[in-house]
Amino acid sequence: MRLLVGRIGRAHGILGEATIEVRSDNPDSRFAVGEKLQSDEHGDLTITSGRVHNGILLLGFAGYNDRNQVEKLRNTLLYAEVNINEVREDSDDYHVLQLIGCQAFLENGLLFGEVTDVINLPSQDLLAIKTEHNEVLIPFVHQLVPIVDITAKRLVVIPPNLSEVTI
Repeated sequence: MRLLVGRIGRAHGILGEATIEVRSDNPDSRFAVGEKLQSDEHGDLTITSGRVHNGILLLGFAGYNDRNQVEKLRNTLLYAEVNINEVREDSDDYHVLQLIGCQAFLENGLLFGEVTDVINLPSQDLLAIKTEHNEVLIPFVHQLVPIVDITAKRLVVIPPNLSEVTI
C-alpha cells in the first residue's frame, strides 16, 4: 500500500540536503540511505545521505547535489510502499488503516459501532467510533480496548461513560 511518509521542506546548506517533515512511525527504516521514496512530481527519489541536525531530519537525494536543485523539491510529498499487515515487533502495534472499519463490540457482545478514524494525540490515540446515533471517542488503551482482532476486523471496547452513550 502506498502511504505518505514525509514532505520535503527547505534546502539546508550548500551540499544538497533538504529538511524533512516526517510523517512516518518508522523513520529509521523509511529514510535509510539507499531507500527509494516515491513522489508524484519528481518520480522515485533515492536517499544518498541522512542525518539529524538540531532535531530536524536532513536527507540528500541522488541527482540533487546543490542547494538550488534541492530547492526545486520543496513541498514534495514523499510516499513509500508499506505492507500494513507485516508482523510488527510489538503485538499491540497497529496501523491506522488496520483499525478503520473494525466493528466495535461491548463486553456483553452487543455491537457498539464501527471505527471510522484514529485520532493521534500526544498522550494517546483515540478511536472515533460511529454508533447508530452519534460518534464516540474512546482512548485507545488496553483498559478500554482489551481485545483487538485485526484479522476478524473486530474489537471489544469498554466506553468510559457507557451510561452517557446512546447506542
